[in-house]
Amino acid sequence: MDALTEPFVVAWLAGLLALLAETLHLKRSKKLGRLAFGPASRPRNWTYAAPVLRAVCLGGLAWSMLTLWNIEPRSDTPAEIPGSQLRRIILALDVSPSMQLRDAGPDGGLSRRERASEVLESLLSRIAADQARYSVIAAYNGSQRVVEGVQDLEVIRNILNDLPMDYAFKAGKTRLDVAINDAAALAHDWPKGSATLIVVSDGDAIPGQGLESLPPSIAQTLVAGVGDSRAGLFIDGHQSRQNAAALRSLARRLRGEYYDVNEKHLPSAALQSLAKSIPFVDEAAMGRREIAITLLLGCGALLALLPVLLELFGSAWRPVVTGKGDGLTVKERHHA
Repeated sequence: MDALTEPFVVAWLAGLLALLAETLHLKRSKKLGRLAFGPASRPRNWTYAAPVLRAVCLGGLAWSMLTLWNIEPRSDTPAEIPGSQLRRIILALDVSPSMQLRDAGPDGGLSRRERASEVLESLLSRIAADQARYSVIAAYNGSQRVVEGVQDLEVIRNILNDLPMDYAFKAGKTRLDVAINDAAALAHDWPKGSATLIVVSDGDAIPGQGLESLPPSIAQTLVAGVGDSRAGLFIDGHQSRQNAAALRSLARRLRGEYYDVNEKHLPSAALQSLAKSIPFVDEAAMGRREIAITLLLGCGALLALLPVLLELFGSAWRPVVTGKGDGLTVKERHHA
């Protein structure tokens, strides 16, 4: 017997036993009808529904309490979060040699890779970490999936700060579009609106001509630019600087937003949806919990009120005892 059918069986048994007890009680009460209800020997008509109401309420209480017992309690940090409610964050990180140039940060003393790590570290600290899963894709002349669906932030920090991801590629031109298409393929089967794509680059890349449409699972795209956008540094036969125009165009094509994070971090407004904690809902128990709580309160209240209603409105006959001298006289009073 599973957790769904067991409460119904117990509720039926409790209701039937209560109805049997009420039937026996009703037969015995008929012998005391005149004593309890006066000359008419019967209560008001509505009271005949009381035994059925009590049986139904006892069955409802049994079902609701057993249902609540079987449903796992809600928690902000459940052992296993429903897949449809996870936030999935894909970090597409440019690891080309130009990211090693030192012209980034407020004072220009950081490498672009170091500035990218600072920006992403700030981003991670503002996200509800227990509700997020992270994937990192390295971009150079192709793409490499470094990790997928990781929850441990220390793993992500190690990748951002210590892992020489550029060694996984052969020398060539930076193809950021390939990495973005890889991110789209990764997120293709995820639930709609569950993912955020964050692209961090200096924009010193071949313009992407083969960008594919992002899947519905990616609800938000942020393109963050690092490196000085005014003065460039010489590398590989050309002056390299943050190509703000190319990154802004990329953000438009991805239906996202571009931010120059060379001197400032990503604004909190851009991370508002990621910073909020979402109350989890156990989809398997959705509705049953609310019904059980409502039924528990309703049936409990009715069982508590029923004796009071029977006492006040169950019979039209009321005995009144008055004292005269040393004796007592019982008078009958009838209520309409």
